[in-house]
Amino acid sequence: MSAVHVAAIDLGATSGRVMHAEVGPDVLRLDEVARFENAPVRVGDGLHWSILGLYGAAGAGLGAATRAGRIASVGVDSWGCDYALLRGGAMLGIPFSYRDDRSLRGMALVEQLVPHAELFARNGLQRIPLNTINQLVMDRESGLLAAADGFLHVPDLFGWWLTGRQVAERTIASTSGMLRLDGTWDAELLARLGIDAGILPDVVEPGTRLGPVLASTAEHFGIHGDPEVVAVGSHDTASAVVAAPMEAGGAYISSGTWSLVGVETPAPIVSDAAREAGFTNEAGVDGRTRFLKNVMGMWLLSETLRQWAADGEPAELQPLLDAAAAVDGDVATFDPTDDAFYLPGDMPARIATWLRERGLRVPATRAELVRSILESLATAYADTLRDAERLSGQRIERVHVVGGGSRNALLCRLTAQRLGVPVVAGPVEATALGNVLVQARALGAISGDLEAMRALVRRTTPLTVHEPTA
Repeated sequence: MSAVHVAAIDLGATSGRVMHAEVGPDVLRLDEVARFENAPVRVGDGLHWSILGLYGAAGAGLGAATRAGRIASVGVDSWGCDYALLRGGAMLGIPFSYRDDRSLRGMALVEQLVPHAELFARNGLQRIPLNTINQLVMDRESGLLAAADGFLHVPDLFGWWLTGRQVAERTIASTSGMLRLDGTWDAELLARLGIDAGILPDVVEPGTRLGPVLASTAEHFGIHGDPEVVAVGSHDTASAVVAAPMEAGGAYISSGTWSLVGVETPAPIVSDAAREAGFTNEAGVDGRTRFLKNVMGMWLLSETLRQWAADGEPAELQPLLDAAAAVDGDVATFDPTDDAFYLPGDMPARIATWLRERGLRVPATRAELVRSILESLATAYADTLRDAERLSGQRIERVHVVGGGSRNALLCRLTAQRLGVPVVAGPVEATALGNVLVQARALGAISGDLEAMRALVRRTTPLTVHEPTA
């Protein structure tokens, strides 16, 4: 086998990037080609993604990657749940952000028709507003759904625009609440909710080769070399977990805007105890299940910084983290999974209100507030992973933090201390690495199962270990 050059379009809820990679049996090298902001925009009817601008930036980045050298393929991953409705080969409206408050109203409407206990038994997902099914019910209420003859999640939308082929990649489809535990669309559930299953495309597996980039698209973006598009683990967390360098006894925290905290299991766990603990079962690569819980994550910090900037008092993150590490004495903690922190807004004020209502001391300085956020996240991570041990029967001996949060040494140390096991930080770009690994295997440049791909990550990627006593 010889190494192959591929590209990853990796779309996060706050930024996107295009990465170039060289992947082979003994090489895994990743370089950033382009990085661009991704921020929702509020207009009259709610909070929407600037989806065409995002696609334009991704396409331009892909063109730049191909002009620097031949690229055999490209894969697209993104955050979960959000989508576009289609009619007659065109997009209907502008995709909403899951952060729009309509998701909360949609969840209430869904549960009026189907209790959460039944939903969990059918789809294995935790009760959380962002699930696609909650948003589609709101499209039904507005009348937009009645006009639709197609539906695509964001990475599948980009794949369609690149190739002309409409599919639903399994890992991103599993975030919708519309997929049964056996991986097929739940037509009976959708009928009860007034959603036409006929708008949904066929489900495909990660590693499916979708075809070449359309000639017109290649000409527009200056994409050279006729790369093909490969469906990867299109939910960004699915790709991140591919590249989490776990071995037996390993758990993961995919740490970005959200923190997805859990273990990998051979099959979904849909016990009453799992439902009551707030766990979710999302599809992984190679038929694995990502048994995890969504915790609010770096959103709490980014919204705090955004609010301070809006107040005319901006702050840089790293000096704040240094000051937070130097805080002497205990700080009050809060529950970062509380819905009070879900929507955009004044996060410092919300945290203060949450603490005050419970008779807890409100942080007096910015450093104390940042320390409170990190202590709260570390506590939530530890509690979640102890629950994952209990519910899955797996013993957790090491935790792998991947994604941007792996650079937060204080958070990694606090997590190790609370769990009493080592925390391994890295790789930072786990999502892009998982994306390119699945592509390379589909093209025959590497072989083997997830364990083989993770072994390649361990051999080629610097990792930092935070011991619980550090």
